[in-house]
Amino acid sequence: MSADRLGAERTAALAQIAALTREFDAVVAASQASNADDEHDPEGATIAFERQQLAALLEQARRRLAEVDAAVTAVEAGTYGRCETCGAPIAPERLEARPTTRTCIACAT
Repeated sequence: MSADRLGAERTAALAQIAALTREFDAVVAASQASNADDEHDPEGATIAFERQQLAALLEQARRRLAEVDAAVTAVEAGTYGRCETCGAPIAPERLEARPTTRTCIACAT
């Protein structure tokens, strides 16, 4: 796995966090500006639901960033591509599919 690929993954995660944060802030601002009773609105999802959905997506994006950062640290330490559980090499195909994986397929199952 190249540092370039991890750098691209990190950039994508940061962009996703920024976009979700803007969207979350817009939903919060819209809910503060409105006095609508969204809990009983038959027209669709409530503002509270949208806010919680965005909060969950934002948390997921932050976890993704943390995983990428851990992989970058492993590259710098020379331990990237080695299973954290058994120490065996992680198959290149697994690293290609999941660049932030920390375990070999045997330990993951």
